[in-house]
Amino acid sequence: MDQIPLYPLRFEPIYQYRLWGGRRLANLLTAPLPGDGPIGEAWLLSDREDHPSHVANGPLKGRSIGQLLHQWPEQLLGKLAGRFRRFPLLLKFLDVRDTLSVQVHPSDRQTQYIPAGESGKTEAWVVLEAGTKSRIYAGLKPATTADTLRQALANGTVADHLASFTPKTGDGIFIPAGTVHSLGDVVVFEVQENSDVTFRLYDWDHVDAKTGHPRPLQVDQAMACIDFAQGAIGPMVPMVDEVKPVLRERLFDCEHFGLWRFGAESPFGVGAERTSRVLVCLAGDGQVEHDGANYAIGKGDVLLLPAVVGACLCRPRGAISLLEISLPEGT
Repeated sequence: MDQIPLYPLRFEPIYQYRLWGGRRLANLLTAPLPGDGPIGEAWLLSDREDHPSHVANGPLKGRSIGQLLHQWPEQLLGKLAGRFRRFPLLLKFLDVRDTLSVQVHPSDRQTQYIPAGESGKTEAWVVLEAGTKSRIYAGLKPATTADTLRQALANGTVADHLASFTPKTGDGIFIPAGTVHSLGDVVVFEVQENSDVTFRLYDWDHVDAKTGHPRPLQVDQAMACIDFAQGAIGPMVPMVDEVKPVLRERLFDCEHFGLWRFGAESPFGVGAERTSRVLVCLAGDGQVEHDGANYAIGKGDVLLLPAVVGACLCRPRGAISLLEISLPEGT
């Protein structure tokens, strides 16, 4: 096993029940949805003990991302190998049929609210489908204070203090840690720090059909983590890096991750030398070439390009739409 060279690695999605979910992820992924209940999330790449991603292709099929990182840290992460004990990002598709709880995540600096082994949680979304009732809530309206927000919690008027907009397909929304947020009737791709720390401020009076009870709130922790200076957040304006032979747009570029969107019908380059990148296919299909071999990528697939794989060539079969995600920069 030590002699197996790393290659572009495809992973199986991990489906998650969520009371606010739907069944629309069946349109994105080839792996069938389980059961007939609401599936809110498909974890595309997860290095978490409770839900680890497993390789779906090649000689390393069945191995978890954690096992790979333990055995080949430098080959997988390059210069970041000593910085992270686990893969630093968590990638998901979300189908938010009903409205997500109004919530907030702590920043990396708010260590008193972060369990051991976790981090803060800055995240970003790319809207893949917007329903007729779609809405994104991100940030607070002007003059909202801790006192006015607590009063709104008491009288059920929290939504009146949230900045919001109607999203459209293709929108990119950046949610820094500390931002109050929610969303409804949308399908999105999500990239985030590898953290599961969420504090619910308000849950729209939802009752979990599995338990018959409302979900617990963490109002005090949420209030302590809110950045009250964070005003309204709207869609990002993409930076166009290239037009031909591929439309290459940069949507997000922060200390935790970067994200580019590609649209092309001709071959184009993906990945980067000596650094790990992740590809997520949103539409179409094709092949990623590496070291004389071809690796299929199609709608809903995720491919991890280890640092030793470096830059590759993507050959679309017809039109393809891809996201490429970079990891935090080394210090």
